[in-house]
Amino acid sequence: MTEQTTAKRLGFFTRLLDDAGAGERYRLAEEQIIHAEANGFDSAWIAQHHFHADEGGLPSPAVLLAHVAARTSTIRLGTGVITLPMENPLRVAEDTAVTDLLSGGRLEVGFGTGGTRESFEAFGISADKRGEVYGRYLGVVRKAWAGEDLGVGNRLYPSAPHLLDRIWLATFSAFGARLAGETGDGLMLSRTQPRPADDPNATLDGIQNPIIDAYLSALPKGRVPRILGSRSLFVADDRKQALKLAEAGLSRVADRFAAAGHRIPGNGVQDLIKALDSHVGTPDDVIASLRADTALARSTDIVFQVHSIDPPHEYILRSIELIASEVAPALGWTRGSAPKCIAAE
Repeated sequence: MTEQTTAKRLGFFTRLLDDAGAGERYRLAEEQIIHAEANGFDSAWIAQHHFHADEGGLPSPAVLLAHVAARTSTIRLGTGVITLPMENPLRVAEDTAVTDLLSGGRLEVGFGTGGTRESFEAFGISADKRGEVYGRYLGVVRKAWAGEDLGVGNRLYPSAPHLLDRIWLATFSAFGARLAGETGDGLMLSRTQPRPADDPNATLDGIQNPIIDAYLSALPKGRVPRILGSRSLFVADDRKQALKLAEAGLSRVADRFAAAGHRIPGNGVQDLIKALDSHVGTPDDVIASLRADTALARSTDIVFQVHSIDPPHEYILRSIELIASEVAPALGWTRGSAPKCIAAE
């Protein structure tokens, strides 16, 4: 297992799941990202989801990021992820090129296949074919960004070859990680992921360390590794309050799992926290649990989200403050020390 010594970069992630209507969700996410920038975070990431409001609140990430770019100046803005099989790849190339210009070159672009099977049919794609479509569409985006002929002399405008160095690929598997490594892209690790049927008690870092190994072994010589480790984190001043809010949020997830025929072992808040790979409590509590995560220790970018706890907005703002002032420094992050550009040089 290869260790990483690169200085940590700190990110804030949102799936835009605040308990409000769509417009208010977008406003609150904007405020949270502005607050993260004010507290020294290096990056902010938003997820794309279609149709299902309880899974994610944003179908159009480029639109929101262009809006947020106008209210921020230093924080890098990323997609975590664009569900590429459900998009027109040339429009993705165009929209990201424009968003990057409007943000002053602060865009990072994460791609994934998408996981909600019911969403694919509306876009005329079989969920079983999403991997094949994803690979083909990713090739189109790369070709467009590279400035290659797209047919009859057409080339992307505005040009964006620099975005080729800002691609991040999300994966649950060593196979996907090897592909990300071979192309020199960044690797995005999830805040949680399914356990193997033959090892239901596997730890998250136990699953993700082999994925990191596969990525590093495939990375071209001299290419700087980019490994984004996302984790569910809610930190508060008071442990009792943190656990109370976590129990409410995680119980909603457990209920949805039960309705789908999947039962989470145990029935207490600590059982939910463990089963859903969450880190909850005071700064000292979460520092201790995060330090035990060996995959996070190997990540170049540590990115925290409050999902699936989803506390009220004011608690999210306070969690952002505590992460920047106490939690992240204990994990190797120093405010203002991260490279200006996340992309590999």
